[in-house]
Amino acid sequence: MTDKPNQTPESNEPPEKSAQETTSHAATSPFDNPTGEFPPVRPEPGKQVPHTDDELGLDPEVPAAGAAGPAGVGGPGEADAPTYAFATIPPAPAATAENGRKRRRDTRRGTQDLGLLGLRLVIGLTFLYHGTQKLAGWFHGPGLDGTRQMLEQGGWKHIELSTAMLTISEVGGGALVVLGLATPLAAGALFASIADAWLWKQGMAPGFQYKTTELEAILAGLAAVLILTGPGRLSFDRNRGWSTRPAWGSFVVLVLAIAAAIGGWLVLHGGNPFVGTID
Repeated sequence: MTDKPNQTPESNEPPEKSAQETTSHAATSPFDNPTGEFPPVRPEPGKQVPHTDDELGLDPEVPAAGAAGPAGVGGPGEADAPTYAFATIPPAPAATAENGRKRRRDTRRGTQDLGLLGLRLVIGLTFLYHGTQKLAGWFHGPGLDGTRQMLEQGGWKHIELSTAMLTISEVGGGALVVLGLATPLAAGALFASIADAWLWKQGMAPGFQYKTTELEAILAGLAAVLILTGPGRLSFDRNRGWSTRPAWGSFVVLVLAIAAAIGGWLVLHGGNPFVGTID
Protein backbone atom coordinates (compact mmCIF):
# COMPACT_ATOMS: atom_id res chain seq x y z
CA MET A 1 0.00 0.00 0.00
CA THR A 2 1.16 3.41 -0.79
CA ASP A 3 1.24 5.81 2.13
CA LYS A 4 -1.12 8.73 1.72
CA PRO A 5 0.04 12.16 2.77
CA ASN A 6 -0.96 13.35 6.12
CA GLN A 7 -4.14 15.38 6.00
CA THR A 8 -5.15 17.93 8.48
CA PRO A 9 -8.23 16.92 10.24
CA GLU A 10 -11.23 19.03 9.56
CA SER A 11 -11.96 21.58 12.19
CA ASN A 12 -15.32 22.76 13.37
CA GLU A 13 -14.20 26.42 13.08
CA PRO A 14 -14.85 28.14 9.74
CA PRO A 15 -11.80 29.07 7.72
CA GLU A 16 -10.53 32.61 8.03
CA LYS A 17 -11.64 34.90 5.28
CA SER A 18 -9.17 36.86 3.26
CA ALA A 19 -8.59 40.56 3.82
CA GLN A 20 -10.17 41.33 0.46
CA GLU A 21 -13.35 39.47 1.32
CA THR A 22 -13.47 41.20 4.73
CA THR A 23 -13.01 44.58 3.18
CA SER A 24 -15.62 44.02 0.54
CA HIS A 25 -18.25 43.02 3.05
CA ALA A 26 -17.45 45.79 5.66
CA ALA A 27 -20.24 48.30 6.36
CA THR A 28 -19.69 51.59 4.59
CA SER A 29 -21.41 55.01 4.56
CA PRO A 30 -21.73 57.63 1.83
CA PHE A 31 -20.58 60.26 4.37
CA ASP A 32 -17.24 58.52 5.04
CA ASN A 33 -15.47 60.43 2.28
CA PRO A 34 -17.70 63.26 0.99
CA THR A 35 -14.98 65.61 -0.26
CA GLY A 36 -11.96 63.44 -0.79
CA GLU A 37 -9.85 65.50 1.61
CA PHE A 38 -9.38 62.57 3.98
CA PRO A 39 -8.58 58.94 3.07
CA PRO A 40 -11.48 56.54 3.50
CA VAL A 41 -11.68 55.11 6.97
CA ARG A 42 -12.29 51.37 7.11
CA PRO A 43 -13.51 50.26 10.47
CA GLU A 44 -12.31 47.07 12.04
CA PRO A 45 -14.79 44.26 12.19
CA GLY A 46 -17.23 44.79 15.01
CA LYS A 47 -16.54 48.56 15.36
CA GLN A 48 -18.83 51.44 14.47
CA VAL A 49 -18.01 53.63 11.48
CA PRO A 50 -16.64 57.02 12.77
CA HIS A 51 -18.55 60.11 11.67
CA THR A 52 -17.67 63.00 14.01
CA ASP A 53 -14.42 64.98 14.36
CA ASP A 54 -13.76 63.43 17.73
CA GLU A 55 -14.24 59.90 16.38
CA LEU A 56 -12.01 60.68 13.42
CA GLY A 57 -9.32 62.09 15.71
CA LEU A 58 -9.59 65.64 14.35
CA ASP A 59 -9.13 68.57 16.75
CA PRO A 60 -8.90 71.89 14.84
CA GLU A 61 -7.53 74.72 16.87
CA VAL A 62 -10.11 77.50 16.57
CA PRO A 63 -8.94 80.72 18.27
CA ALA A 64 -11.11 81.74 21.17
CA ALA A 65 -12.46 85.25 21.73
CA GLY A 66 -9.71 87.54 22.95
CA ALA A 67 -6.87 85.55 21.40
CA ALA A 68 -4.38 87.23 19.10
CA GLY A 69 -5.23 87.04 15.40
CA PRO A 70 -2.96 86.05 12.52
CA ALA A 71 0.13 87.97 11.62
CA GLY A 72 -0.59 91.51 10.65
CA VAL A 73 -3.99 91.51 12.33
CA GLY A 74 -4.52 93.23 15.63
CA GLY A 75 -1.93 94.93 17.74
CA PRO A 76 -1.33 96.40 21.13
CA GLY A 77 -4.54 97.25 22.92
CA GLU A 78 -6.57 94.79 20.81
CA ALA A 79 -5.97 91.65 22.84
CA ASP A 80 -9.53 91.68 24.16
CA ALA A 81 -11.11 92.06 20.73
CA PRO A 82 -12.43 88.82 19.16
CA THR A 83 -10.62 87.61 16.07
CA TYR A 84 -11.94 85.60 13.18
CA ALA A 85 -8.99 83.81 11.63
CA PHE A 86 -11.12 81.47 9.52
CA ALA A 87 -13.63 84.03 8.28
CA THR A 88 -13.36 85.34 4.75
CA ILE A 89 -15.79 88.25 5.39
CA PRO A 90 -15.25 90.48 8.45
CA PRO A 91 -18.18 90.66 10.82
CA ALA A 92 -20.52 93.63 10.57
CA PRO A 93 -19.72 96.44 13.03
CA ALA A 94 -21.86 96.75 16.07
CA ALA A 95 -24.93 98.87 15.40
CA THR A 96 -24.72 102.28 16.98
CA ALA A 97 -27.55 103.99 18.76
CA GLU A 98 -30.46 104.50 16.40
CA ASN A 99 -28.39 102.95 13.55
CA GLY A 100 -26.01 105.89 13.47
CA ARG A 101 -28.68 108.42 12.57
CA LYS A 102 -28.75 111.80 14.18
CA ARG A 103 -30.97 112.01 17.17
CA ARG A 104 -34.15 113.76 16.20
CA ARG A 105 -34.92 116.95 18.01
CA ASP A 106 -37.74 116.94 20.45
CA THR A 107 -40.72 118.29 18.51
CA ARG A 108 -43.13 118.45 21.42
CA ARG A 109 -44.06 122.13 21.84
CA GLY A 110 -47.48 121.84 23.41
CA THR A 111 -49.44 125.10 23.07
CA GLN A 112 -46.35 127.23 22.43
CA ASP A 113 -47.08 127.75 18.74
CA LEU A 114 -50.68 128.62 19.50
CA GLY A 115 -49.53 131.18 22.07
CA LEU A 116 -47.13 132.75 19.57
CA LEU A 117 -49.96 132.98 17.05
CA GLY A 118 -52.03 134.84 19.63
CA LEU A 119 -49.12 137.18 20.34
CA ARG A 120 -48.74 137.94 16.64
CA LEU A 121 -52.43 138.63 16.23
CA VAL A 122 -52.46 141.07 19.15
CA ILE A 123 -49.43 142.97 17.88
CA GLY A 124 -50.18 142.84 14.16
CA LEU A 125 -53.87 143.73 14.35
CA THR A 126 -53.18 146.62 16.73
CA PHE A 127 -50.66 148.13 14.32
CA LEU A 128 -52.94 147.45 11.36
CA TYR A 129 -55.71 149.33 13.14
CA HIS A 130 -53.58 152.42 13.74
CA GLY A 131 -51.88 152.18 10.35
CA THR A 132 -55.11 152.09 8.35
CA GLN A 133 -56.36 155.06 10.40
CA LYS A 134 -53.36 157.06 9.18
CA LEU A 135 -53.27 155.69 5.65
CA ALA A 136 -56.93 155.51 4.62
CA GLY A 137 -58.82 157.27 7.38
CA TRP A 138 -60.54 154.03 8.47
CA PHE A 139 -61.96 153.63 11.97
CA HIS A 140 -62.43 157.40 12.28
CA GLY A 141 -58.77 158.03 11.56
CA PRO A 142 -57.11 161.23 10.32
CA GLY A 143 -56.00 159.87 6.94
CA LEU A 144 -52.79 160.95 5.23
CA ASP A 145 -53.55 164.67 5.37
CA GLY A 146 -54.39 164.59 9.04
CA THR A 147 -51.29 162.49 9.74
CA ARG A 148 -49.03 165.02 8.02
CA GLN A 149 -50.58 167.85 9.99
CA MET A 150 -50.24 165.95 13.26
CA LEU A 151 -46.55 165.21 12.67
CA GLU A 152 -45.81 168.79 11.66
CA GLN A 153 -47.41 170.14 14.80
CA GLY A 154 -45.48 167.60 16.86
CA GLY A 155 -42.12 168.97 15.73
CA TRP A 156 -41.23 166.29 13.17
CA LYS A 157 -39.00 167.18 10.22
CA HIS A 158 -39.20 165.96 6.62
CA ILE A 159 -42.93 165.54 6.91
CA GLU A 160 -43.44 163.53 3.72
CA LEU A 161 -40.69 161.06 4.61
CA SER A 162 -41.87 160.81 8.21
CA THR A 163 -45.48 160.16 7.11
CA ALA A 164 -44.45 157.50 4.58
CA MET A 165 -42.19 155.67 7.01
CA LEU A 166 -44.82 155.71 9.75
CA THR A 167 -47.70 154.41 7.65
CA ILE A 168 -45.64 151.79 5.76
CA SER A 169 -44.10 150.38 8.95
CA GLU A 170 -47.46 150.14 10.74
CA VAL A 171 -49.54 148.75 7.86
CA GLY A 172 -46.88 146.61 6.18
CA GLY A 173 -45.23 145.44 9.38
CA GLY A 174 -48.56 144.68 11.03
CA ALA A 175 -49.76 142.57 8.08
CA LEU A 176 -46.51 140.61 7.90
CA VAL A 177 -46.57 139.91 11.63
CA VAL A 178 -50.13 138.57 11.41
CA LEU A 179 -49.07 136.26 8.57
CA GLY A 180 -45.81 135.31 10.24
CA LEU A 181 -43.82 136.24 7.14
CA ALA A 182 -40.33 137.79 7.42
CA THR A 183 -41.23 138.09 11.08
CA PRO A 184 -37.94 139.41 12.53
CA LEU A 185 -37.74 142.26 10.02
CA ALA A 186 -41.44 143.08 10.28
CA ALA A 187 -41.35 143.08 14.08
CA GLY A 188 -38.16 145.19 13.94
CA ALA A 189 -39.94 147.81 11.82
CA LEU A 190 -42.84 147.88 14.28
CA PHE A 191 -40.44 148.23 17.21
CA ALA A 192 -38.63 151.17 15.58
CA SER A 193 -41.85 153.04 14.76
CA ILE A 194 -43.48 152.53 18.15
CA ALA A 195 -40.24 153.35 19.97
CA ASP A 196 -40.13 156.71 18.17
CA ALA A 197 -43.78 157.24 19.10
CA TRP A 198 -42.84 156.54 22.74
CA LEU A 199 -39.99 159.09 22.55
CA TRP A 200 -42.35 161.64 21.03
CA LYS A 201 -44.96 161.30 23.75
CA GLN A 202 -42.27 161.19 26.41
CA GLY A 203 -40.96 164.57 25.19
CA MET A 204 -44.34 166.28 25.44
CA ALA A 205 -43.61 167.14 29.08
CA PRO A 206 -40.47 167.22 31.22
CA GLY A 207 -39.63 164.17 33.32
CA PHE A 208 -40.54 160.53 32.96
CA GLN A 209 -44.06 160.15 31.55
CA TYR A 210 -45.17 156.54 31.82
CA LYS A 211 -48.89 157.22 32.20
CA THR A 212 -49.16 158.81 28.77
CA THR A 213 -46.73 156.38 27.10
CA GLU A 214 -48.04 153.12 28.59
CA LEU A 215 -49.56 151.75 25.37
CA GLU A 216 -46.41 152.53 23.33
CA ALA A 217 -44.20 150.90 25.96
CA ILE A 218 -46.29 147.70 25.96
CA LEU A 219 -46.33 147.45 22.16
CA ALA A 220 -42.59 148.07 21.94
CA GLY A 221 -41.97 145.34 24.53
CA LEU A 222 -44.23 142.86 22.69
CA ALA A 223 -42.47 143.56 19.38
CA ALA A 224 -39.07 142.95 21.02
CA VAL A 225 -40.31 139.69 22.55
CA LEU A 226 -41.61 138.51 19.17
CA ILE A 227 -38.22 139.16 17.59
CA LEU A 228 -36.55 136.98 20.22
CA THR A 229 -39.11 134.15 20.28
CA GLY A 230 -39.91 133.82 16.60
CA PRO A 231 -43.39 133.44 15.08
CA GLY A 232 -43.80 129.71 15.77
CA ARG A 233 -44.92 126.99 13.40
CA LEU A 234 -48.35 128.46 12.71
CA SER A 235 -46.82 130.97 10.31
CA PHE A 236 -45.40 131.31 6.82
CA ASP A 237 -41.95 131.30 8.40
CA ARG A 238 -42.46 127.79 9.80
CA ASN A 239 -39.61 126.36 7.69
CA ARG A 240 -37.18 129.07 8.80
CA GLY A 241 -34.79 128.58 11.66
CA TRP A 242 -35.99 131.70 13.46
CA SER A 243 -39.58 130.42 13.59
CA THR A 244 -38.93 127.85 16.34
CA ARG A 245 -35.24 128.10 17.28
CA PRO A 246 -34.15 131.76 17.05
CA ALA A 247 -30.51 132.34 17.94
CA TRP A 248 -27.99 135.16 17.81
CA GLY A 249 -29.40 136.43 14.51
CA SER A 250 -32.64 137.46 16.20
CA PHE A 251 -30.70 139.29 18.88
CA VAL A 252 -28.81 141.18 16.13
CA VAL A 253 -32.16 142.16 14.57
CA LEU A 254 -33.31 143.55 17.92
CA VAL A 255 -30.12 145.59 18.28
CA LEU A 256 -30.55 146.94 14.74
CA ALA A 257 -34.18 147.85 15.50
CA ILE A 258 -33.07 149.82 18.57
CA ALA A 259 -30.40 151.57 16.48
CA ALA A 260 -32.98 152.38 13.77
CA ALA A 261 -35.33 153.88 16.36
CA ILE A 262 -32.58 156.08 17.78
CA GLY A 263 -31.34 157.11 14.34
CA GLY A 264 -34.86 157.87 13.13
CA TRP A 265 -35.54 160.01 16.16
CA LEU A 266 -32.33 162.02 15.77
CA VAL A 267 -32.81 162.58 12.02
CA LEU A 268 -36.56 163.13 11.87
CA HIS A 269 -37.17 164.87 15.19
CA GLY A 270 -34.24 165.38 17.55
CA GLY A 271 -33.99 166.72 21.08
CA ASN A 272 -33.85 165.16 24.51
CA PRO A 273 -37.25 163.58 25.22
CA PHE A 274 -36.68 163.51 29.00
CA VAL A 275 -36.46 167.31 29.38
CA GLY A 276 -39.38 168.14 27.05
CA THR A 277 -39.19 168.81 23.35
CA ILE A 278 -42.52 170.58 22.79
CA ASP A 279 -43.12 174.14 24.01
